[in-house]
Amino acid sequence: MGPMDDESKDALVSQLVMAIRDVSLVPECRNASKKMYNNLVRRVKLLSPLFEELKDSEEELGDDEARGLESLKVAFDSARELLRSINEGSKIFQALQRDKIAGDFQHVTEQIEEALSQIPYDKFDISEEVREQIELLHAQFTRAKGRRDSPDMLLEMDLSFVQKEKNPDPAILERLSEKLHLRNINDLKKESLAIHEMVLSCDGDPGDCYQMMLYLFQKLKDFVLIRNPDARTSEVEKGLIKHRSPVIPDDFRCPISLELMKDPVIVSTGQTYERSCIQKWLDAGHKTCPKTQQTLLHTALTPNFVLKSLIGLWCESNGVELPKKQGSCGKKKLGAGGSDCDQAAINALIHKLANGNAEQQRAASGEIRLLAKRNADNRVFIAEAGAIPLLVDLLSSTDSRTQEHAVTALLNLSIYEANKGTIVNAGAIPDIVDVLKNGSMEARENAAATLFSLSVVDENKVAIGAAGAIPPLIDLLCHGTPRGKKDAATAIFNLSIYQGNKVRAVRAGIVGPLMRLLKDAGSGMMDEALAILAILAGHQEGKMAIGQSEPVPVLVEVIRTGSPRNRENAAAVLWSLCTGDVQYLRAVRELGAEEVLKELSENGTDRAKRKAGCVLELLQRVDVLDKP
Repeated sequence: MGPMDDESKDALVSQLVMAIRDVSLVPECRNASKKMYNNLVRRVKLLSPLFEELKDSEEELGDDEARGLESLKVAFDSARELLRSINEGSKIFQALQRDKIAGDFQHVTEQIEEALSQIPYDKFDISEEVREQIELLHAQFTRAKGRRDSPDMLLEMDLSFVQKEKNPDPAILERLSEKLHLRNINDLKKESLAIHEMVLSCDGDPGDCYQMMLYLFQKLKDFVLIRNPDARTSEVEKGLIKHRSPVIPDDFRCPISLELMKDPVIVSTGQTYERSCIQKWLDAGHKTCPKTQQTLLHTALTPNFVLKSLIGLWCESNGVELPKKQGSCGKKKLGAGGSDCDQAAINALIHKLANGNAEQQRAASGEIRLLAKRNADNRVFIAEAGAIPLLVDLLSSTDSRTQEHAVTALLNLSIYEANKGTIVNAGAIPDIVDVLKNGSMEARENAAATLFSLSVVDENKVAIGAAGAIPPLIDLLCHGTPRGKKDAATAIFNLSIYQGNKVRAVRAGIVGPLMRLLKDAGSGMMDEALAILAILAGHQEGKMAIGQSEPVPVLVEVIRTGSPRNRENAAAVLWSLCTGDVQYLRAVRELGAEEVLKELSENGTDRAKRKAGCVLELLQRVDVLDKP
């Protein structure tokens, strides 16, 4: 292969310029992949000056330069496809498959870095400034190739809780709604369509996480409709829309009857039909798909829950009566706006909070607690009516029931994001910590949950830790009810994301209780204990404290028998301990853990594979040191 002629060179460079332009124009990413997505876009955009100068250069490209640029074009095509799939794909799927998505970004980064390694910049007719910029970018890609972003531990905890709990905490659903950018009815429509497209693209078999995707979608949909009652079309709007007779999308019509589907099902060819229609077709002896005329491999009918949900959303937003077979969707009343009656009742209750006797305050705070739980409109109106400072004052009440009502009302109000700041500005944190220390068990549990809700805001993590919340949270973790222990663990986990709180937790003696929970199979707290230990192990004091509790046997046992996420966190703690300390490596070797670590490095989550692989590398080094 000789030097590339001018026409071929111009075509290749133009393709690279267009590829970078395409990457530069991708929409903003608003989901769990945001950081990886933005890093890739930023780095690719910064390569633009190289190709702009090459476009203007009159020099021919030699074999080496041409091969390097061809490799880079292939890598850019991979990057464009990945960014497109992230933009158009299901946000819930990406959150559940975050390890796979991270692996895809890692692969593209490696592709670009390898292509850049093949390009001899010194042979290009480019300015010194651009040469330096490209070399710097190459160094960035090289670093990024060998390092992944740390996992979003809060997202992982939230997803884990929602999957395990029948009625997840609204604060967790709110965080997931924000993190995945599924905030309103339009976001949900796009997500439902993305899931539907995914099902169609894989012939009706979307894989193991499909049912969990549907479950999370339904939970987030219910939460959004409760929080935004206005998302449900008003009666007047419904009347107007009904009068306009909205056109039913073709995808929502059964190909046989051409009517809006009530109970859509998928046949073996991947086509969707109304169940009753396709069943009549099959009962008549037909063995083919009515739409494609392909022979059906089998006659099993798979419910298309995604399309059914999408049809339900379309009906709600267009004022069309939900099909009768939609189950309870049409009957379920998800929140009602704050009516004049509610507002009048709230004003009367707030007057009693401010001016009533002890009995009236107890009753009023209990009513406000219930109203704040009911819907988003009430949470907004109660705060705007001035209830929060009055409820904060009642946290110091000598009446235990009033105190319980007040702290629980604040918990319910804090679900609405804007109320978090109002609660903190009213000086609530020290009083909530006092309830956490001295209140009844119910009050302590709800105080822990309130601190967790407030700690979602980063600056509040600092204030809550400084107010002395961590020691009483640890006490609740040790002596609370099962629910109280979960509330305490969740709050401690979130607070420990802030570096200063890691030290506070370690010095308050959290490692001992966590290790006891880890060793007690019946505690039901292994997930939470390991997640917190994995955070603390990243700090030197945390690492030392964990090391003093004989952790290696129990960590190896979790790696041997635990769930995928627990195995990952156990490997992360083990790696932190083994880094720079030979005694733990020898303990691992004495337990014969090489095989289980090797198995994890091959079959674990991506993060677990990396941590297990690192420990195995350290074991090989210590073997060399220990040889006579």
